[in-house]
Amino acid sequence: MQPTKASTTALSAAILVASLGYFVDIYDLLLFSIVRIPSLKSLGLSGAQLTDTGIMLLNTQMIGMLIGGVLWGMLGDKKGRLSVLFGSIFLYSMANIANGFVHSVNAYAVWRFIAGLGLAGELGAGITLVAELMPKEKRGYATTIVASVGVSGAVVAYFIAQAFDWRTSFFIGGGLGLALLLLRIGVAESGMFKESKEASNRGDFFALFKNKIQFVKYIRCIMIGIPLWFVVGILITLSPEFGKVMRVQGEVSAGAAVAWCYGGIVLGDIAGGLLSQWLKSRIKVVYIFLSLATLGIIAYFSLHDLSLSHFYWLCGVIGLTVGYWVIFMTIATEQFGTNIRATVTTTVPNFVRGAVVPLTLLFQLLKNVFNGNIVHSGIAVAIISLVIAFYALSRMKETFSKDLDYVEEF
Repeated sequence: MQPTKASTTALSAAILVASLGYFVDIYDLLLFSIVRIPSLKSLGLSGAQLTDTGIMLLNTQMIGMLIGGVLWGMLGDKKGRLSVLFGSIFLYSMANIANGFVHSVNAYAVWRFIAGLGLAGELGAGITLVAELMPKEKRGYATTIVASVGVSGAVVAYFIAQAFDWRTSFFIGGGLGLALLLLRIGVAESGMFKESKEASNRGDFFALFKNKIQFVKYIRCIMIGIPLWFVVGILITLSPEFGKVMRVQGEVSAGAAVAWCYGGIVLGDIAGGLLSQWLKSRIKVVYIFLSLATLGIIAYFSLHDLSLSHFYWLCGVIGLTVGYWVIFMTIATEQFGTNIRATVTTTVPNFVRGAVVPLTLLFQLLKNVFNGNIVHSGIAVAIISLVIAFYALSRMKETFSKDLDYVEEF
């Protein structure tokens, strides 16, 4: 059956909105990592407070994303993909505008939590919508576009933060999100969702825990994404601290490290998406990227006395090696039926992002075990993250060109 002009227009509109929504999502999500030090200094913090309070605020945001992922995911399967897509954009946009007005750490924490709630919904809803509208043999191309456009938001966030005060940077992010709401016209709801409205257990997050097979499959989807957020949440966010220990010749900017890392992730997402179409496999591509990530992490901890420019290049390379986010998201989407798909696709990436909380707590615990040596604690957490991901991937089933028009029976 050939696609009609109307269906092609609806698909193009969905890809555009999902891509730009994810762009603003990543801009806002990573902006805190970029402006962490200048923003906390302006609130009167210094020294170790910059690291400890920064980790607390990051964890607060991620806890918001964990909770929001469950709420938005259930709404996506009960009320539709579009309601979540635009509702989440509105919430995180307003929260980031409010974040620009804070004058205390407590207020900062409140708005990072609310922003986390909002940021939790957009990506899962967008990927689910696009995957259900796209022909099954070409889904990888559409999700690649969404991811590659989206993660470039981190690079833009860096340049905005360089050009403007941290408060203005938050205002710009919120404004971009509100402007995006004007694109609502022309975006159609998924036909698969409309047809599944009578299905049982629609949007029942807790149904995933009642069936052992579904639960194990769900946990595996989460586990394969953990190394990516280990890299972003620890190695890159704390790059100024690592840079000092590894004697980088110059003062490392977390914002620059984020921009370089996400520049690499953009290239990785594009390469991974195209490679999965060529190999007709998601699993093989993730194996390739996890193997490269292992080498990248080894290089990160092994190369000392680098010049500042070489360290940023290293951040870009390690970003490239974990640039399998689009494949990871596509795998999660393709693993489950229409009546629970938005719930899974929205919660899985947010649980991966939320894994930063136990990862940072483990990192701090091991730092004490290793007498304050952050390199040794970082290596230990890296090994744990990679072993978990490789194990989970070895148990995953291939989903390339899988028909998504079905519902789960619990």
